[in-house]
Amino acid sequence: MSLVLDPTAQDLLFREARTANTFTGEPVTDEQVQAIYDLVKYGPTAFNQTPLRIVLVRSEEARERLVAHMAEGNQPKTRTAPLVAILAADNEFHEELPALLPHFPQAKDMFFSERPAREPAALLNAALQAAYFIVGVRAAGLAAGPMTGYDAAGIQKEFLDGDHTPLMVVNIGRPGEDAWFPRSPRLAYDEVVTTV
Repeated sequence: MSLVLDPTAQDLLFREARTANTFTGEPVTDEQVQAIYDLVKYGPTAFNQTPLRIVLVRSEEARERLVAHMAEGNQPKTRTAPLVAILAADNEFHEELPALLPHFPQAKDMFFSERPAREPAALLNAALQAAYFIVGVRAAGLAAGPMTGYDAAGIQKEFLDGDHTPLMVVNIGRPGEDAWFPRSPRLAYDEVVTTV
């Protein structure tokens, strides 16, 4: 059985999409980022949690503060990308649950009243949302360069607070010259899927 999604869209979102390492100077607008978020906010999470928080790094001063916390090999990419987003998990996401889960408002206190229960839920569900965000960037015709090579404590102190855990830094823009490394292999279906 074939997929319902048009093959061109399949290529745009998955088969031809890659992590970009260089970008053109074309800016990424706030309108583009809002359109991306307005699309990907519908991706499923447990209890309709929305723990993902996005810090857009636009100013040169903030960019240099961020670059200082990036691994050496990631610094040039982060310094030159048109837009950089810090994706983080909000460990106080449960405060929004009564509004986000109106049919089960007691979930906030029943399951997430204690921080040790919230943190793994925030990380898992924010990671899901981060993946949706990357696909949304691709849907906007842009390229994403997600990275985890950085000083997490430094980024948390510089841009977040103790209630937010950094997940990744994503460079965003139109791919530049020699943007792609060669496609790495993927596991085959029968290496991943088991029927019982």
